[in-house]
Amino acid sequence: MVPSGASIICIRWRRVKALNFKDSNLWVNQQPRGGAINFLGTKRHHDKWLNASENFQVKGCFAMTELGHGSNVRGIETIATYDIDSGEFVINTRCESAQKYWIGGAANVGKVFHSTHTIIFSQLLINGTNQGVHAFIAQIRDNEGNICPNVRIADCGHKIGLNGVDNGRIWFDNIRIPRENLLNSVADVLPDGRYVSSIKDPDQRFAAFLAPLTSGRVNIAATAVYISKVGLAIAVRYALTRRVFSITADGPEVLLLDYPAHQRRLLPLVAKTCAMSSAANFLKRLYVDRTPESNKSVHIYSSALKATLTWNNMRVLQECREACGGQGLKTENRIGILKAEFDVQSTFEGDNNVLMQQVSKALLAEYIAAKKRKHPFRGLGLEHMNDPCPVIEANPTSSTLRSTEFQRDLLTRYSSEVSRYQADGESKVNAALLTYNLLMDISQSYQLADELARAFSERTILQIFIKEETTQSPGRLKDVLGLLRSMYALTCVEEDASFLRYGYLSRDGAAAARREVSKLCGDLRPHALSLVNSFGIPDSFLSPIAFDWIEANSWSTVKDE
Repeated sequence: MVPSGASIICIRWRRVKALNFKDSNLWVNQQPRGGAINFLGTKRHHDKWLNASENFQVKGCFAMTELGHGSNVRGIETIATYDIDSGEFVINTRCESAQKYWIGGAANVGKVFHSTHTIIFSQLLINGTNQGVHAFIAQIRDNEGNICPNVRIADCGHKIGLNGVDNGRIWFDNIRIPRENLLNSVADVLPDGRYVSSIKDPDQRFAAFLAPLTSGRVNIAATAVYISKVGLAIAVRYALTRRVFSITADGPEVLLLDYPAHQRRLLPLVAKTCAMSSAANFLKRLYVDRTPESNKSVHIYSSALKATLTWNNMRVLQECREACGGQGLKTENRIGILKAEFDVQSTFEGDNNVLMQQVSKALLAEYIAAKKRKHPFRGLGLEHMNDPCPVIEANPTSSTLRSTEFQRDLLTRYSSEVSRYQADGESKVNAALLTYNLLMDISQSYQLADELARAFSERTILQIFIKEETTQSPGRLKDVLGLLRSMYALTCVEEDASFLRYGYLSRDGAAAARREVSKLCGDLRPHALSLVNSFGIPDSFLSPIAFDWIEANSWSTVKDE
């Protein structure tokens, strides 16, 4: 029985999870294989390349980024010109800034992932007309690893992390490839040079060519959660065995995690990571079940969650590294290494700040379109915009602060009003002249755009986590999920001055939220070990300080030199 496409994707995600717990370099080298061919190619490409790619007979890389163009893919400078006489495309790196850069698996280091072929993204010129960015398959090495004629390859050099990935630079000196090597699911070039596409709008056609990046963002978002769990499992286990200082002169030293300050460092991050784990699962399901109609939603959610979850990952790893003191510096304890290896996620497959601007732009477009049509909001979780903004209590009690309704209302009001502020600012910018006041409007608009995207992400994660909680029957599990949900929501409130700046919380209300976070730390402390154990990370994927770190550092472990 042949597995379905959805089941294949799920199997691959389980592999990705295992690979990232242990070795991020292996996943980065595996991830691009066949993905672009599957998305952008048609049957002729699938039959010729997919099995060979999956079996490593063909080892591929993904050549989109250039020295001069990263986020701005539309502006890449590599040129592919169609030669009608020979029926070939001629691909050329026309200037130094057009060299392909950061291409994983392309460089000359190592033999296992020595790319033989690449997917080249370039501008397509036909009879002097630029048809925009298209993708092509080209061979860059033979089976013996020798670089093909008219191709030049160099290493990108040593990096702060992820050096197991041999990122390379590629120059093409008018290499020729068959017409059939154009990945033509979106558009094609006929033998006589006619350009044909079922997608007439150039912007929509360009968006279709970027579809492979969506799967990458989904993978990266999920991976960020896996790695956060590894860091937290190590740091929390260490804090449950490491003692420091005593309350009385002759008394025992106190466990690190029994100090309120240490609880404050780690337990809110445990709660946020649990909430984001639910969001990552939601994103994977959304991607597996996607339809042409849902592609826009998938893009928005994947962009927002990729940025939010990778930023959280870097914060988690830094806090865990510091929480483990000097032991956090040791390579064998993994946290510092993970921090260096996964720093790239903030800019890999889309710079996080640029992605969040795309999210805000899309949400604003939906807001303005709905207002013009005078229709209610539908989709993207924007239905709350159809209702009046909820009224927030000025002096919430502890039970109010922990209630689902209060937390949802607070984040809903923030998201709704930032959307309205942003829409008003956009209208002013469109109507104004290029004056100092316009520049101030643009500056304010950018800040509001950033806040809108963050508000959307935080509210989305909370909504998903609430849904997970409500599916549980009453009992201990549901009680703990309630604590985690409250910790997530109130930590978002405590960490963001916007709730005070826009007047959603009074100063007394903000102070009450801060006190409640401290109480929640105490409530979650008895569950700390169970929570990190529930992450399901195999012991071999953790580190010595997660177990008997005294024995791991004893003299008996010292090897003769």
